[in-house]
Amino acid sequence: MALSLVGALVLDRVLGQPRLHPVRAIGGLLGGARRLRRSRGPLGSLVEGAAALAVVSGIAAAASRPLTARPGRSSRPSSGSGLPATLLAAGTEALLLHPALALEPLAEAGERVAAALGAGDLDGARRHLAWDLVSRDTSALDASHCASAAIESMAENLCDSVVAPACAYLAAGLPGAWVYRVVNTADAMFGYRTPDLIWYGKPAARADDLLNFVPARLAAVLIVMAAGSQPLRRDGIRPVPDGVLRLLPREASRAAGPNAGWPMAAAALALGVRLQKPGVYTLNAAGARPDAGDIDAAATLIRRAAWLGVGLVVVAGACRS
Repeated sequence: MALSLVGALVLDRVLGQPRLHPVRAIGGLLGGARRLRRSRGPLGSLVEGAAALAVVSGIAAAASRPLTARPGRSSRPSSGSGLPATLLAAGTEALLLHPALALEPLAEAGERVAAALGAGDLDGARRHLAWDLVSRDTSALDASHCASAAIESMAENLCDSVVAPACAYLAAGLPGAWVYRVVNTADAMFGYRTPDLIWYGKPAARADDLLNFVPARLAAVLIVMAAGSQPLRRDGIRPVPDGVLRLLPREASRAAGPNAGWPMAAAALALGVRLQKPGVYTLNAAGARPDAGDIDAAATLIRRAAWLGVGLVVVAGACRS
């Protein structure tokens, strides 16, 4: 499984994400289920939302189960299979896993915002931010708030797009990774407190909270470890402050929800910047106002954190062997 995970991130780096993406199919199934919705009351909406989530999750698990080895099966070649067969199996599974992970598109989206800000193109930065990274209204954001939103999104999505699906894969193989992707997609589509969705989207929102509880905290620790003690910016300013892990729980609690604040707070502290969603939260209020250089540093940081996590999985697998 460790080999397949490494292979999936390599494919993400080399090939990017496929044009015909499985998540689009998942979104289509979830959207179709919503169009079949009949109830508008709280209980009926709750039941229908849970049923839609369960059915689409079942389809994803059933489709991917024949393609994966059982969780926990050793990746060592047996005497009958040989190393080539083992590598072929790992490569095939990596190919099927890699659309469930998305590291490079995330980092590159942040870098596009940074490039626009660096060129003084605030409108372009707002457009890239809205197209690729956030759902909030970006039309009135200044340069610092654009940088903050980009860093927040990259940090949060390190969990959602890399660490959590990787954890689900290690726990339950390809079915686990793709069921996680169903839950996360359903939460993104329906997990809103609007009158129409508050009950229908609640099962997806609660399932997403549960599945991300450990990965969010793991992502935060990986961010802190990946930051090390050297400045991440090319200009060498803003070294990583002391006591980041001690400050992390307090800062994480300032964001809404049980999970999103952890990787965002870790990034804010590691980069030495203030991350702020106006009127909602401020993380690391004593930090500097972020700029384009901090976005580039955040992109470097999430790449390091993701590969550090994969490296630890490989080392753990080697120790077990």
